[in-house]
Amino acid sequence: MRGFTLLEVVLATALLAAGLVLAYATLRTATGSVQRAEDIAARTDRVRAAQGFLRRQLQSAMPMPFERDADTGVATVFRGSRDEVEFVAPMPGFLARGGPQLQRLRIVRDGDALRLEFDHRMLLGDRIVEDPDARPPEVLLAGIADARFEFRGLDDEGALTDWSDDDWELRAQLPVMLRLRLEFAGAQRWPDLEIPMLLRGDGALPMSASMQGQP
Repeated sequence: MRGFTLLEVVLATALLAAGLVLAYATLRTATGSVQRAEDIAARTDRVRAAQGFLRRQLQSAMPMPFERDADTGVATVFRGSRDEVEFVAPMPGFLARGGPQLQRLRIVRDGDALRLEFDHRMLLGDRIVEDPDARPPEVLLAGIADARFEFRGLDDEGALTDWSDDDWELRAQLPVMLRLRLEFAGAQRWPDLEIPMLLRGDGALPMSASMQGQP
């Protein structure tokens, strides 16, 4: 019985090595795909949880002043810009003590990305109660490539204005609607979060806006 030649052994070894490399590459690719899918699922869950929380809090916004101009006495019930909003609303009982809270959402730089932070402070009348044991802002979302807040109000004829990320100038009233636009790394764009603010600053329901039916 003839044995294997050195050339046959070398070829067999090379084929086996090639097969192992191919199997490893396939396994690594499959593992990477599973990991990416798990990361996307985890991010989706985080975004949904954050959106649910934001929707509840912003729809609970109250036309309650948290600041007054010392010269004019004009009250501020809402402050908004492209990267920050402040408003008054109650907090869920398991997150804070009772009573209205001044709540703030901020989009801040975090290295090469952005993050969405949330913090709150108790109000007593229109005075902010400083808590020496206050916790640092909570990070609702991280790893954001681009984000901004936008606002819609009512014009002089009671129709909805266009979306704008300019500073909200009508601080004595709430916007009719607020929108948060998010984009993550890899050009992953999420559906815009559009939230109707249930009350204007004068305490009236924005019925004319809700009946417009504008997108």
